[in-house]
Amino acid sequence: MQVSSLLNRKEIQKHHHDHDHDHDHDCGHDHEHTNFRLTTMVAGVVFIANSFFMEWFAGTDNQVAGISAFVGAMILGFPILRLAVKDIRRGMLTINELVAIAFLAAIASGESQLGGYQTAGVVAFFMLLGELIETRTAAGARASIASLVKLTPTKARRIVGNDEEEVAASELKIGDVIRIRPGDNVAADGKIVSGQGSINQANITGESLPVDKSTGDEVFAGTINLNGVLEVEVTSAGEDTTFGRVRDLILSAEQTKLPIMRIIDQYMGYYTPLVLVIAAIVWFFTHDIERVVSVLVISCPCAFILASPTAMVAALASAARLGVLIKNVGDIEIAARINAFVFDKTGTLTTGELAVSRLAPQGDIKPAELLKVAATAEKFSNHPTAKALANLAAEAGLNLADPADFKETAGKGVQAKVDGASIVIGRAQWLRDNGVPDDFEAKVDLKETEGYSLLFVARDDACIGWIGLQDATRTEAKEALADLLDSGVQRVAMVSGDRQPVAARVAAEIGCAEVVAECLPQNKVDYVSDLKSRGYRVAVIGDGVNDAPALAAGDMGVAMGAAGSEVAIQSATIALMNSDLRRLPFLVRLSRQTRAVINQNFLFGILFIIGGMIGASYGVINPIVAAILHNAGSLIVVFNSARLVRQGEELEAFDPNAGKAAAEPAADTEPQAA
Repeated sequence: MQVSSLLNRKEIQKHHHDHDHDHDHDCGHDHEHTNFRLTTMVAGVVFIANSFFMEWFAGTDNQVAGISAFVGAMILGFPILRLAVKDIRRGMLTINELVAIAFLAAIASGESQLGGYQTAGVVAFFMLLGELIETRTAAGARASIASLVKLTPTKARRIVGNDEEEVAASELKIGDVIRIRPGDNVAADGKIVSGQGSINQANITGESLPVDKSTGDEVFAGTINLNGVLEVEVTSAGEDTTFGRVRDLILSAEQTKLPIMRIIDQYMGYYTPLVLVIAAIVWFFTHDIERVVSVLVISCPCAFILASPTAMVAALASAARLGVLIKNVGDIEIAARINAFVFDKTGTLTTGELAVSRLAPQGDIKPAELLKVAATAEKFSNHPTAKALANLAAEAGLNLADPADFKETAGKGVQAKVDGASIVIGRAQWLRDNGVPDDFEAKVDLKETEGYSLLFVARDDACIGWIGLQDATRTEAKEALADLLDSGVQRVAMVSGDRQPVAARVAAEIGCAEVVAECLPQNKVDYVSDLKSRGYRVAVIGDGVNDAPALAAGDMGVAMGAAGSEVAIQSATIALMNSDLRRLPFLVRLSRQTRAVINQNFLFGILFIIGGMIGASYGVINPIVAAILHNAGSLIVVFNSARLVRQGEELEAFDPNAGKAAAEPAADTEPQAA
């Protein structure tokens, strides 16, 4: 229905006001701000409910109940009547006029307890409720832009001669040299001219592991320097950076989204005058006002009005119970037609966090001893590998002492003393640089190119073992993808910014046949656009800032809520609050069942109105019976929609800790030896 003007829409950025105005004008909706608020709607409902209470329980005279119902109906109906009058003045015939006729006909149909003021109030209430449910996209789109603006680096340390000055990131120019300290966000795209360190660039490329950077390597704005001091020559700044393009892509994708056209809106321009013509014909041949009123009452499209909103409410309740947050209710309908799913890798099909996958001690060293030595030596480090070791040590119940003479070299490794012994832990070259014999790599059976991060541990110049870490796949990913294919989805693809061998390994583990690797955000958007141009209905599932443009470009965007960034969640219209991928097949099934229920409701409404109008025209149905049938028809639609609430009961209820439980190994798991 087109009562969007009843909702107050707040502009997050004045910059987007002109675009929104043009879009609203094109789709024919009236988006003028009014003083209607949710509290006003609640007040109307209170009056209607009070009339029922007085009539049914208090034994008060029906006239008092009628006054209460009349007040509630006027409160709820006034915005609808006002909008209908405005449409008529503009020469438009939409569902607004039909609802206004239904409202007025309900008031004229009889006393309050029999299809009168109470029915009018209920009709108006459900119309407003349906609109409140169905209009959520604009706020989410603007919020995604606002979130990106907040994430954009605002300050930079520019080097001028031998001095360092803090300037606004917007003042940076190509050729400037900036200094990036540990923990700083990179303020602009550029090349490292001095220094080395580890960069977390998952926000841009989606790579699961921090990337070691040194002189000559490229860095992106919006990424995070984990350690080491870097001096970077700016190659692009401001809107021209990769991060700036990500923001522009989100805005562009949101602008190209078409408004969802409701089936009923396509025919209301014909239905409204048709009902009036039928009523006029009945009056012309019978001169019986009672038959005319009966025709108007029975033709009130409450079954139509309730067909979609009641099914949507039931579907939303079912989804919310399982931790599926649906912000754009239109996606419930869209999901039924989705035949291609495009997944990001890091944080979506994988947990997005490093975890120890192998402990390979050498000689007589036990796995627990290797873990204790390595975790103790890394205790003071903030590197992701150190955190992974600390997590496993905590799960194994190891008490870690403080290391002595701790020293960390960015991008290489750590030196420390543990129980009086000199410990060197890090990459293979780091051990060689510290005099450890170079035959310790002979027994390694993991490849770093496939996404494994290898740490070698040496004690007193002798290698005592190595440790393999990786971004583990989600335990339910394989099952979820298989269920999607079984449900009739034609294509399931993984599109990642990570390296090809890493993406191929993950795809093999989860049974995904189609893999595209080494993609920047714009490449993901191009891939999604290409699928759509070939006729596919595409759902995009991701979690990071780099996924946001693709989320917005797809027919449906699903964000991994537990680990996803705020930008991705705002850009998407569906969030999996516990990051359980098994909710995706459930969402597809729920969508198809919801569409079936809506179609059933519409079919019932058509037959009900046709039969009712014939009966009213021949005088078989009087206004009182018409009001009773009118309400009965509405109840049938409501009960039919309510069946959706029980969908998904075979899945466990939403547990906010489920995502963590799936991503973390059990506490009693023994470290695995090679």
